[in-house]
Amino acid sequence: MWQPFTEEHDQFRKTVRQFAEKELAPNAEEWEKDEIFPNWVFKRAGELGILGAHFPEEHGGAGLDYWFSVAKAEELPHSRLAGVNMGILVQSDMATPVISDIGTKDQIEEFLRPALAGDKIAALGVSEPAAGSDVAGILTTARKDGDDYVINGSKTFITNGTRADFVTLLAKTAPDRGAHGCSFFLVPTNLKGFGVAKKLKKIGNKSSDTAELFLEDVRVPKRYLLGEENMGFMYLMQNFQTERLIAAVGAIAGSFITLGHTIEYGRDRKAFGKPIIKREVWQHKFVDLFTKLEAAKAFNYRVVDQYNDERYVKKQPLSMDTVKLISMTKILAGDLTSEVLDTCLQFHGGWGYIEDFPIARAWRDQRLLRIGGGTTETMKYYVAKLMGF
Repeated sequence: MWQPFTEEHDQFRKTVRQFAEKELAPNAEEWEKDEIFPNWVFKRAGELGILGAHFPEEHGGAGLDYWFSVAKAEELPHSRLAGVNMGILVQSDMATPVISDIGTKDQIEEFLRPALAGDKIAALGVSEPAAGSDVAGILTTARKDGDDYVINGSKTFITNGTRADFVTLLAKTAPDRGAHGCSFFLVPTNLKGFGVAKKLKKIGNKSSDTAELFLEDVRVPKRYLLGEENMGFMYLMQNFQTERLIAAVGAIAGSFITLGHTIEYGRDRKAFGKPIIKREVWQHKFVDLFTKLEAAKAFNYRVVDQYNDERYVKKQPLSMDTVKLISMTKILAGDLTSEVLDTCLQFHGGWGYIEDFPIARAWRDQRLLRIGGGTTETMKYYVAKLMGF
C-alpha cells in the first residue's frame, strides 16, 4: 500500500499533536471568550519548526516536502480551536508561500524568515468589502510616486489583521486592466496611513482575530513590490491553491476527530435503557460518514501528491489539472464537513445546542470552509470553466 509518510513525518506529527493537545487545547474556553489568542502561540510554533517545515532552508525553513504541512494540518484540530488553527495556517500556508516563491533576498530576510520563526505575524490582504471571491473586483489601488507606491483602499475578513506586523497585500496598479492589473506588496502595518478600521465579530472561529483594514495614502517603498508589477493575479491564483488544499486537508482531519469524540459521547449517553450508540439508525449514519471521510481523505492525498510533485519536486507552476482537483477537493471537504458536524450535533440532542459542549463550537466553526478561500459556488464556477462547460 502506498504510504506518503516516513518516520520523520511521524515525528513531526507527534510534535504538532503534543503542541495542540498540551499547549493549545487547555486554553480553549478562555481564548474563545477573549476572541483572540496570545502572540506567544506564533513564537512557540516557530520554535517547534511547525511554521516553516516545508519552506527552503535558505528561507528559514527546514527544506522538507509538503507532506509535512499535511501532517501539521491533520494534527492541529486536536486543539479544538479552529480559530487558532486558522491563524497558524495563515502564517504558514497562506500569507507567506508567495514570498518564498517570488520574493527577493532582502524581502525574504525582512519578512519571511521572521514570520517562519514566529517573530513577525503575517496576514493576507485580498478580500474587500465589495470584492470577496471575485478577486478581480478589488478596488484598492497602488499608484507610483517617485520611489514609492501610494496605496489607498480597504481590506476585510483579514485573519490576524488586528495584530499583524505586515500584510501580503493585493492592489490594483493598472486599474484599467482588470484582473491583469493587480500587484502584490509587502506592507508593514506601522506605516503612516495604515490602520485597523474594526475587529469583526464572527459566528465561529472566535479565538482568531479578524479585521477590516484601511489604507489612506500609505507610502510603500518600491522595494516592497512582490514579484513583477501587474502579475499579482497570476501569483494569487497559484497561492490560492495552497490555501484551499490545506483547508480541505485540515477539515477532513477535524471531521474524523469530531466524529470520534461524538461516538465516545454516545457510549456514555443512554436513552430508553441503552447507550444511544447502540441504536442501529445511528450506527448506519456513522458508518456512512466514516466511509465518505475515508474516500475524501484518499482524494485529498491524491491531490496533495500531485501538488507536491509539481511544486516541490519539479518546482514548476501548478498545472490546470491540479488547480481543478484542488477546487474539487475543497468543494467536497466543505459539503462533507457540514454533513458530519450537523449529524454529530444532532446526535448530542439538546446538549449539542449548548455552548458548554465542544460540538456546538465545532459546528459553528466548520461553516467557514464553504466560504473562505473562495465560496463553494465560485469553486464550481472555476471547475466548470476548466472542464470546458
